[in-house]
Amino acid sequence: MTAAPLAGVTVLAVEQYGAGPFGTMLLADLGAEVIKIENPAEGGDVGRKVGPYAFGPGESHFHHAFNRNKRSLTLNLKHPEGMAILRELAAGADAILDNLRGDLPERLGLTYDGLKDINPRIVCAHLSAYGREGPRKAWPGYDYLMQAEAGYCSVTGEPDGPPARFGLSVVDMMTGLMAGFALLSGIVGARATGRGMDLDVSLFDTALHNLSYLATWALNGGHAQGREPRGAHPSLTPSQLYRTADGWLFIMCNKEKFWPALCERIGRPDWATDPRFASARDRLAHRELLTEMLDGVLATAPTAAWISRFAGAVPAAPVLDIADALATPFVAERGNVADFARREGGMPVRMLRGPVRVDGAWPRTEAAPALGADTDRLLASLGRGPEAIRALRSKGTV
Repeated sequence: MTAAPLAGVTVLAVEQYGAGPFGTMLLADLGAEVIKIENPAEGGDVGRKVGPYAFGPGESHFHHAFNRNKRSLTLNLKHPEGMAILRELAAGADAILDNLRGDLPERLGLTYDGLKDINPRIVCAHLSAYGREGPRKAWPGYDYLMQAEAGYCSVTGEPDGPPARFGLSVVDMMTGLMAGFALLSGIVGARATGRGMDLDVSLFDTALHNLSYLATWALNGGHAQGREPRGAHPSLTPSQLYRTADGWLFIMCNKEKFWPALCERIGRPDWATDPRFASARDRLAHRELLTEMLDGVLATAPTAAWISRFAGAVPAAPVLDIADALATPFVAERGNVADFARREGGMPVRMLRGPVRVDGAWPRTEAAPALGADTDRLLASLGRGPEAIRALRSKGTV
């Protein structure tokens, strides 16, 4: 990058697994120094061991996907000395983010009240399953549970099939993004006022908030949205999957202007003036018939041919598997995939770049750090000499 907008921002991350690491990774992409706190007694972040694929012990592919561009400090916060070191780091940090169980931040002293004495500007962002208050604050929770309870599974899949979850951990990633957004908002506020704060984000609240217009329909119109055939939009058509000669195509005519454009490109301009399909309401009323008619036309050519024919005039996309999605010419042209160098050397890790560009440039590409890779350097910055560091390591503090 020609400029790193978060250069000079220091974030301590008491995190593990997916949601928290995803959020802080986005901050690290944009130049923040993210110091990942990992418990040496547990072998670091549990995500280091998530299989089935790994480059070696403690180096799972999963872990690398959530921890690029960070620093790793081994620190056992259950040791008084470990907590003392964290407080020393917090004195010079802008923020601390944890994704612990809801009852743990206060117990460990990771709240604003617990840290304001050493840094009144510290921002404490807490990412939990169900929040830090209420009857569920001590409950563990995971993405798929939120998808189930927040209604996602009820709107995913075919109408005559069982409820289904998203194929990706979308709640984890959305909550991580929300936590990063909250943390940066807190830093802006703290720099303006000189006072930090606690910010709370939960998997459950984020999952529920993402219901968006479906929630508004239910709360104001009493409409309980269910599963639609072929992943169709609940109120617009054609906006769903269609069969082609060799697979599937997703078409989204979500504005009136796209319907006549589609009719023209598939060689059926007469459909644009058919009274059964004159408006979005008309097409929705005849969706089953329209699906059958479009299938009949689209099945006469392969998916690639239709994408070429639509060429930006009709919003459409091929349905690809993960491997094919990563290998398209468009992905290569965009440069979304890159080799991430390891600071300790060895073969680079091939991964997706961060999604935000600055002045047209992609974020830095540094692979996830080895466990404790930055421990000695960070302790030295706090005035610990080699003997003191060896003593801390012998006691299991670091």
